[in-house]
Amino acid sequence: MWTLQAQGKQRTVRTVSTLKAVPTLSHMAIVALMKAGTCKFLISQNTDGLHRKSGVPPDKIAELHGNAFLEICEKCGRQYMRDFPVRSGAGGVNDHFTGRYCPVCGGRLMDSIINFGEPLPQNVIRKAFEEASKADMCLVLGSSLTVSPASSIPEQVAKQGGKLVICNLQITPLDNLCTVRVFSKSDDFMSAVMKHLNMEIPEWRLHRRLIVGNKITNEKYTIYLKGVDIDGTPVSFIKTAEVSLFGRPYRLPEEPLQLSFKLPTVEDKELKAHIKLEFMGHYEEPPFEFDHTFSLDAPGEQLYHLEYNPYMREWRIVDEQSEINAMTISELKQKLSAMHVDYSGAIEKQDLKNLLQKSTEQKRSAATSP
Repeated sequence: MWTLQAQGKQRTVRTVSTLKAVPTLSHMAIVALMKAGTCKFLISQNTDGLHRKSGVPPDKIAELHGNAFLEICEKCGRQYMRDFPVRSGAGGVNDHFTGRYCPVCGGRLMDSIINFGEPLPQNVIRKAFEEASKADMCLVLGSSLTVSPASSIPEQVAKQGGKLVICNLQITPLDNLCTVRVFSKSDDFMSAVMKHLNMEIPEWRLHRRLIVGNKITNEKYTIYLKGVDIDGTPVSFIKTAEVSLFGRPYRLPEEPLQLSFKLPTVEDKELKAHIKLEFMGHYEEPPFEFDHTFSLDAPGEQLYHLEYNPYMREWRIVDEQSEINAMTISELKQKLSAMHVDYSGAIEKQDLKNLLQKSTEQKRSAATSP
């Protein structure tokens, strides 16, 4: 869109709603390359959020022009991911206030979209150039490379001695710096690349992470549900929830999704609940139901990793510990390296597993704490 605006043109093709858009073959090929440790970082000019939705970790992407589903507190800087476009537009195109407020500090929440002509966030562009300075190769997919300063990033890689590969359907100002130049659609090119590397392109799945917890304050017992991203960033993806306790259902119609009641006097120190989640339905997600046991003795939290197959319209709970156990030593080291964790002291495979589990929990806890 920025390229069209820079050229004074209007969009002429019909587009799919970003709410219902599915990550493409190229999106998923990038995810596979990242998991293999081949692709170290991603710089995106898109605002559709599909790279994040495809599975690219938040700390491995610089979204130069923002994300239509991300809002940021102008006071404390906390981020909130939504399952709906956050821009209000009530005050015009340059009004970034979404109409919501930060539940932690009360500051105004602002959309993260960068309008044409507005400066890019310094922390984002700085990170992009920092990663480019370490790159031995830059792959450009689908960009015309006519919008600055984004176009300067692959140019920097080429001029510092790295290889520059450009794949799109039109000429670019950087074609003369290319090591490899391909005129092709991104999906066709990435399909050929992955075939040459003998790597499988995974089928897309929608991943949701849900924290179910409880707290006790002055004999008041509160249970709560909250969505989070892989790094702990709050995510709003639940439309409504229903929690069945003491033989009756309690509907939680909006965030914060919580229910408070007087601490029951019972011999059993466990409280069994049945939880039903209703989603926004952008991918025709059916409700998901599961049982959860709360402790009446102490506060606690449990993370549920939910995976949705949009082609079968089925949910399942992912056992993250089992996934860690199934990793090879090489995969464990790659994962720890991606998280910037020093694993030099981990000698055995079990040491690597324990370190990964501990680091994941610490990272999530740090991101969710006030």
